Amino acid sequence: MGDVSQILSAIQSGDAQASEQLLPLVYDELRKLAAQKMAREQSGQTLDATALVHEAYLRLVQVDEPQHWNSRGHFFAAAAEAMRRILVENARRKSRLKHGGGRRQVDLDSACAFTAAPSLDLVALDEALTRLAVQEPDKALLVKLRYFAGLTMPQAAEVLDVSLATAERHWTFAKSWLYAELAADR
Repeated sequence: MGDVSQILSAIQSGDAQASEQLLPLVYDELRKLAAQKMAREQSGQTLDATALVHEAYLRLVQVDEPQHWNSRGHFFAAAAEAMRRILVENARRKSRLKHGGGRRQVDLDSACAFTAAPSLDLVALDEALTRLAVQEPDKALLVKLRYFAGLTMPQAAEVLDVSLATAERHWTFAKSWLYAELAADR
């Protein structure tokens, strides 16, 4: 873990070689988080966990200005935000008429299912999460870490530097708030 912090410091200093050293150290963990997130997505996705990790990583390290990460947790919070943005952009792209609009691809197995799982409108969730971030930024960040990065409650509490009890209270509030917002949007 110390290696990650040192490499993040080197990236901040503008060391071009440091970003090449970072990926092997964090790839497995980012891949696991992306796989957890993709498991919650609807079937028929054109984006897979590997592509999500690679796109997020490129957005994090290949930018014009050096990034300033305070810690390993801060880096993974930034990765969660990057993954969230990628998934939301993908959902918005798919909702455009050019890419099928409101039409859904249905495979034979899902067409024959007796019950359909409720689908989550990722764009509506993103809009509600943006509204929550204006009022309660810490709670919105917790949702991003839990939902988009797939962190457990203890991991998210550590990243946010709050107690587990506080994180659980924030999680309960955020889930209730988002549920009310999404229900009102329907």
